Amino acid sequence: MNKDELKNKLTPEEYAVTQEKATEAPFTGAYVNEHARGKYACKVCGAQLFASDNKFDSGTGWPSFDTALPGAVLSVTDESHGMIRTEVTCAQCGAHLGHVFEDGPATTGKRFCINSCALDLSKE
Repeated sequence: MNKDELKNKLTPEEYAVTQEKATEAPFTGAYVNEHARGKYACKVCGAQLFASDNKFDSGTGWPSFDTALPGAVLSVTDESHGMIRTEVTCAQCGAHLGHVFEDGPATTGKRFCINSCALDLSKE
């Protein structure tokens, strides 16, 4: 999909987050307090990324997961804003999803901190 097609498909916030690496404001996203069972997919291409079984309440204001579905996301070094972080992108289309941190639950030690507007939930 080209830039114009994406701008027509996505809201301005979805475009800014997934294509320009913006971040939605904490505690504003649709999935922060979502507890339904299902799979979370990329808003841009529809690839399945995360299972609800791996979602947890991190208290940070963004949906958090302790692991992604196998092969679903890529990790990229992000040195923007004077920090060194690990960006998480969709492995299929490259959309920016959020970041992963090493302060998650004991199961994996990971906290995939993901923007709600980069996701679609298919409830079971």
